[in-house]
Amino acid sequence: QVQLVEAGGGLVQAGGSLRLSCAASGLTLSVYAVGWFRHAPGLEREFVGGISRNGDRTAYADSVKGRFAVSRDNAKDTVYLQMSNLKPENTAVYYCAAVSLGDSDIRQRLVPRDQRTYGSWGQGTQVTVSS
Repeated sequence: QVQLVEAGGGLVQAGGSLRLSCAASGLTLSVYAVGWFRHAPGLEREFVGGISRNGDRTAYADSVKGRFAVSRDNAKDTVYLQMSNLKPENTAVYYCAAVSLGDSDIRQRLVPRDQRTYGSWGQGTQVTVSS
């Protein structure tokens, strides 16, 4: 399985921006669909956004649409989560996860939202948004 490492978390004021990165080691990230999830205290881990293996499809939770964007740079073997107009309720540990869905054109366009689909996870990075 691919090993994932997130970076870019930190403390930011409400309305600010952060860009998280998800880098891979062991195997190339370019053959995986990648999802971003977050886990806030007292809540279940939830899907935030994701990108398909071929990069032409993205998906987002309704709560972050228009503010968050997922992208990938296969040359750098990295996936990004750009977060803008952050709110205190966005405070959480953010995780990236990867899943290999196969080589067909259809499967390369999939962006799973179910965390049970993903087999590889990073250790998470803390994002704290102050009011």
